[in-house]
Amino acid sequence: MKIIINGETHDVNEAISVADVVAKQGLTGKKIAVELNLEILPFQHYPSQILAEGDRLEIVHAIGGGQNDSFVLAGKAYQSRLLVGTGKYKDMEETRLAIEASGAQIVTVAIRRTNIGQNPGEPNLLDVISPDKYTILPNTAGCYTAEDALRTCRLGRELLGGHKLVKLEVLADQKTLFPDVEQTFIAARMLVQEGFDVMVYTNDDPIAAKKLEDIGCIAVMPLAAPIGSGLGIRNPYNILTIVENASVPILVDAGVGTASDAALAMELGCDGVLMNTAIAAAKNPILMASAMRKGIEAGREAYLAGRMPKRRFASASSPLDGLFF
Repeated sequence: MKIIINGETHDVNEAISVADVVAKQGLTGKKIAVELNLEILPFQHYPSQILAEGDRLEIVHAIGGGQNDSFVLAGKAYQSRLLVGTGKYKDMEETRLAIEASGAQIVTVAIRRTNIGQNPGEPNLLDVISPDKYTILPNTAGCYTAEDALRTCRLGRELLGGHKLVKLEVLADQKTLFPDVEQTFIAARMLVQEGFDVMVYTNDDPIAAKKLEDIGCIAVMPLAAPIGSGLGIRNPYNILTIVENASVPILVDAGVGTASDAALAMELGCDGVLMNTAIAAAKNPILMASAMRKGIEAGREAYLAGRMPKRRFASASSPLDGLFF
């Protein structure tokens, strides 16, 4: 005979009980609820309730969550809030393993003449980070003028088959690698006009960050500290102000050194963190990638939980009422 279980028709033997169906579904002993023909069936009746032709069963169980904590870039939702780069690893295999351990879904690549395997025999980075698995984020690392950044983004779009999502950074000098904000504004305006979805690296200035948002950048990425320094978040109150004033995702970019830095960025309310050196330059990059993943997750949960207020003096955690002395 035919019965319907969770909307699907099943052929079953005559004289089958609800308990038999539950067992066949591998749910015996599990916390479930059963509805039979639109009526709740008490669990103690499962063995005695014999099913008939056309009976409809709904079997449900509880799952965690209810909250979709993804964030959205260019219309696409991402579960991982850790974005990673691909430079400074010892080889392609270490790159692959570290990225996998990080859980990242967005991976940045620098556009260079020899960066991703255009030369014969050169290892191809896109074989390690397949565009079928990851969102590839071309960046303009190493550009010092708006013109160079524009050319790089256009080449990246061509290289990746019309890809519009780019990370813009225009640097001021080789020593500090701080952003040239004036050139960044120029490049951002032109890229937005050309239809690019621009994620933009900038300093931790709330005014500059807001102007880049107003230009049309889809995400603003203030530095925590100089690129590759590992100094952590130097101006947390600036980052907090940027987050509070923003209506686009804010992602810390540059300067993170360890998992606690990533957690702090997330506790401040950032939507994500982009890093490369902090993972690639660790003694064990794969283990550090895993640590960064956990740091991001812990910081995000702490932010959502809402930390206790800071107090100047102690506050007893045990009640004082009822003391016997």
